[in-house]
Amino acid sequence: MSAENLTFVVGTGRSGSTALSRVLREHPDVLSLNELGATALQPDTLCEEPLTGKEFWSRITAPNELFNNMIRSEVPLPEFLYDMSTGRYSTEGGGIPALSLMVLPHLSDDPDGLLDTLEPKITSRPSAPCAAHWETLFEALAAHQGGARAVVERSGFSTGNIPLLHAHFPHARFVHLHRDGPDCALSMSRHAGFRMIMQLMDMAELAGVDSPRELTDEHKAVLPPHLSALLEERFDPALLWERELPVARFAGLWSRLVQEATEHLGALPPDTVTTLSYERMLDEPREQLTRLAGFLGVPPLPDWLDRAATMLDPGRRGAALRLPPDELAAVRSACAPGAAVLGR
Repeated sequence: MSAENLTFVVGTGRSGSTALSRVLREHPDVLSLNELGATALQPDTLCEEPLTGKEFWSRITAPNELFNNMIRSEVPLPEFLYDMSTGRYSTEGGGIPALSLMVLPHLSDDPDGLLDTLEPKITSRPSAPCAAHWETLFEALAAHQGGARAVVERSGFSTGNIPLLHAHFPHARFVHLHRDGPDCALSMSRHAGFRMIMQLMDMAELAGVDSPRELTDEHKAVLPPHLSALLEERFDPALLWERELPVARFAGLWSRLVQEATEHLGALPPDTVTTLSYERMLDEPREQLTRLAGFLGVPPLPDWLDRAATMLDPGRRGAALRLPPDELAAVRSACAPGAAVLGR
């Protein structure tokens, strides 16, 4: 599978991207990779040094510690698709492999069997750059999906990964999916994952590091208890849900991520980048998905467009308008920088 057949859908998250992954999965020529960037397509699997197939496989299947802790603490994300009641893996039995949490259940009713099928195809490979291992994995998954000819990876909260993805897949295309700022910020504020992200950002600021990934055990020891407890294998869900986190804070995050995406994508060749408005996709599903299909290099099949139109809920907008006037004004003010970048 050539990287020229590869597209990344990037954005803030809570922007209709999960619905888009489901829509793309319905197209027979598209391999829809759901949240691969959030689970396995990370800096340690896009590293500079070559890896053997076994080394690469161990990294893309290593359980995500934070996600497994959230499941143990009974605050799983709605995006977690792996069914522990029927699957062989659990958070108590060493953790759920990264590929299995959201990627493989999106493609198969038997994610464990699919994982078993993929393993020898990767572990038998000699030492190679990570991008080459990824392309082999994409080929294997495309074959499993009946010979899909376009790969579309879609993850929320993915704007910061654009330079890394472009460096390793220089011919890949990018779609910036964006949503109305106040609606997106409100959705973030009600989502366990984004509430965790916000508090991880607070931890990094208090520890004086640039990213939550840099937090060490030494940092954890000096964090306030209500924050450090969130890094334990099990924590009280109330710590996540009951701390007051104003919607305006999420609006500020939305603005920063939109600006980040615009800056990173602006540095890429213009013909490799397009944008997609969630609201326009709801209003004009056939027109917008026809345009997207052309960008991806697949035909806008009429049956696919018909199915897709029924999968998109035009009522999923305007929730922020129900906020109290003062709060809505603060949210709009925090969204203003991002909205200006998008021309909204």
